[in-house]
Amino acid sequence: MQKRKLGASGLEVSALGLGCMRMSYHVDALPDKQEMITLIRTAVERGVTFFDTAEVYGPFINEELVGEALEPFKGQVVIATKFGHNVDPKTGADLGGQNSRPEHIRQVAEASLKRLRVETIDLFYQHRGDPDVPIEEVAGAVKELIQAGKVKHFGLSEASAQTIRRAHVVQPVTALQSEYSLWWRAVEEEVLPTCEELGIGFVSYSPLGRGYLTGKVDETVTFDRADIRNRLPRYTPEARKANWVVVEILTRIGEQKGATPAQIALAWLLAQKSWIVPIPGTTKLHRLDENLGALAVELTPDDLQAIESAMSQITVQGDRYPADLQQKTGR
Repeated sequence: MQKRKLGASGLEVSALGLGCMRMSYHVDALPDKQEMITLIRTAVERGVTFFDTAEVYGPFINEELVGEALEPFKGQVVIATKFGHNVDPKTGADLGGQNSRPEHIRQVAEASLKRLRVETIDLFYQHRGDPDVPIEEVAGAVKELIQAGKVKHFGLSEASAQTIRRAHVVQPVTALQSEYSLWWRAVEEEVLPTCEELGIGFVSYSPLGRGYLTGKVDETVTFDRADIRNRLPRYTPEARKANWVVVEILTRIGEQKGATPAQIALAWLLAQKSWIVPIPGTTKLHRLDENLGALAVELTPDDLQAIESAMSQITVQGDRYPADLQQKTGR
C-alpha cells in the first residue's frame, strides 16, 4: 500500500482512506453491522490505515461501529472523527445549528474516545464552522486536548482559507477535509494554495462525486428516502443527465488505461498533490477493491492535460448544496 503524509505534520496514512459515513447514515435501512465490520477489517488487510467517521453519523453509531471494527488494530491505523454539530450528548437528538463551544468540544472528545475504544483520537476535525464561537477558541480547546494526550492532531472541515490561517496560529492544523473531485474544484482557488503554504494535508471527501463519477448513477437511478442526494441540486435527474458528459470523459480515458471511471477519477485526484488523500466511502467489498485499484493507475502529463482540456469545455450543471447547507461551508 502506498503511503502519504498529511502535509508537514508527519502523520502518515494510506494513500486512500475509507469513509465510513454511509455504513450508518443517510440510508433508509442500516447495512448489516457484522458485514460492515468485516468490510472495515478487510480494508485493513488490504493496507488501508486511514478511516473517517464522526459523532453525528448516526448519531453515534458510526463511531461505535468503527471502534469495534478497528479495536484489534490499535496502533496500526489512524481514525479521524469530528465535533461541532449541536446534538444531545445522551439521545443524539438534533438540537439545531452548530456547537463548538470549548466545553462541548471537551464533552464530545470524551464520548468519542469511549465509542472508538481508543486512548487518543488520532485526528479531530471541526465538522463545520460555528458562527458563534471564534475559531481561535476552537483551536485553543483542541490544543488543550492535545496537551492532555486525548487528541493527536487537529483538523478542520469545509473551512475557508482565512479561517484555516487563524486556527493555524493557535494550534497547527494537520489536515483540511473538504469536498474535492473532478467535478467540484472550488478548493483549488484559495484553500489548496493555503494548505500548501502552511504545510497542511488535504483530505478529499466525496472524491467520486457521491457515486456519480463511477458511471453507475445516471438519471434513471432513484435514491433512498434518507439519502442526502435527494436534497442536492446537482443530483436531480435533469442535472445528472446534463452532466453525463463528465462520466463519458472518464470512461474514455479509462478504456485507454484499462481502468474504470471511478479509478480514473481517484487517480486524477492522487496526481494533483502528494499530500492529498481521498477517502471514498463504500459498503461493498468489490467497490473497495475497485477504489484501491486506482493506486495502480498512472496518469501521464498528457493524460492529465487531456482531462483538463475536456473538462474546460464543460459547465457542470447544478449547485453542490441548497442554500441552507451551503451557508455552513467555507466559513
